Amino acid sequence: MKITVFGSGYVGLVSSACLSQAGHQVLCMDINRQRIDELSKGINPIYEPGLDELLKNGLADASLAFTSDVKAAVEHAEVLFIAVGTPPDEDGSADVRHVINVARDIGRHMQKNSIVVNKSTVPVGTAEQVHAAISEELAFRDIRLDFDVLSNPEFLKEGAAIEDFMKPDRIVIGTHKESSAELMRRLYSAFNRNHDRVMVMSTRSAELTKYAANAMLATKISFMNEMAGIAERVGADIEQVRQGIGSDPRIGYHFIYPGCGYGGSCFPKDVKALAATARQCGQNASLLSAVESINLEQKQWLFKRLSDHFNGDLRGRRIALWGLAFKPRTDDMREAPALELMDSLFDAGAEVQAYDPQAMDECQRILGERDDLMLVGTKEMALKNADALVICTEWKNFWSPNFEQIKHLLKEALIVDGRNLFDPMTMANEGFHYYSVGRPSFQPSREVPMLSVAS
Repeated sequence: MKITVFGSGYVGLVSSACLSQAGHQVLCMDINRQRIDELSKGINPIYEPGLDELLKNGLADASLAFTSDVKAAVEHAEVLFIAVGTPPDEDGSADVRHVINVARDIGRHMQKNSIVVNKSTVPVGTAEQVHAAISEELAFRDIRLDFDVLSNPEFLKEGAAIEDFMKPDRIVIGTHKESSAELMRRLYSAFNRNHDRVMVMSTRSAELTKYAANAMLATKISFMNEMAGIAERVGADIEQVRQGIGSDPRIGYHFIYPGCGYGGSCFPKDVKALAATARQCGQNASLLSAVESINLEQKQWLFKRLSDHFNGDLRGRRIALWGLAFKPRTDDMREAPALELMDSLFDAGAEVQAYDPQAMDECQRILGERDDLMLVGTKEMALKNADALVICTEWKNFWSPNFEQIKHLLKEALIVDGRNLFDPMTMANEGFHYYSVGRPSFQPSREVPMLSVAS
């Protein structure tokens, strides 16, 4: 099929690259000409494992192309995907102006019957707004065409987006037309061979499914972080609790790891947007509000542990950070706990030495040049003459460090671990002051009780 994808951001670029590998002719359109020029040369603006290769393959066999020409983009395709951003508005609701602008562009240039697919994460009812915007533009041109607007939300995990697209858990299609559903089944047939993953439902149900999925995952994280706070106060070990509840198949082990809060482009934004939708409908979304509140509080956990250890005086302290991205296998720092921590440290008069395998350039872009921020080339360099090490992201190369080297490079053997990478008892035996989320903190000078604690 001939497909156009509007938007060369994370979702648009991954979708374009993957669809081109399934034999479709994909044209990716963006108004950012510099970005399009770079993509046309195979220069990938985002870090996502496997994406570089797919882009190069698509360009090499001409199954993938890029343009900033709106008219050419609309005329190219029989299926037009909208995959532009929906940033949060002041009240937390999703701003769909970019989506509607694309819809109007489609209406201004559409020449044949087409299928328009909302891939962007949008509030319930947006498909109807898109349909109305296109209809208005067609009416202004005095043209009558048959078109349908579908909802086809994405469920891509950053760091595993290629595999998620190629081997999806589900393919949600929101439409009231069987012919549209059948066309989408054919479009996704290469990704739907093992067993049928296509779920056809109403457009409003599909739009809500995306928000509900992310809200549920965010809820599990905030629930576990609240349990971790209780565990710290009553002397329990949240890792043992996690194993105890995760063994129940009704709960499972996914997304019940305590930590220093969730971030990224989806969970914070989507929880707020769903809560805003509920308020607009006259429903009090008390659970969603609690999920967001717990997460915001949890992001202060790292700073509070540091501040408590140094008796509230961090001025002049140098803090080493391992990890800047909100999660491993990405360079995305949107809503990252590391950003929250750095803001608090800077306000307290501390300096930061930071290392991340992928997010260094992004951190530089966000924070710019600062006298109190040093971005260094290795995790060891971040430790040199620092007063403490804080772990914000669970990159694999942080899991098995040389602890003797860490003690040698740090001024004080102090680790604040926001991802629970190490065993508290082992760390005490290694001579560290070690703080982790929801677990006992054994001081190195004290006798360590014999506990079985999973790392």
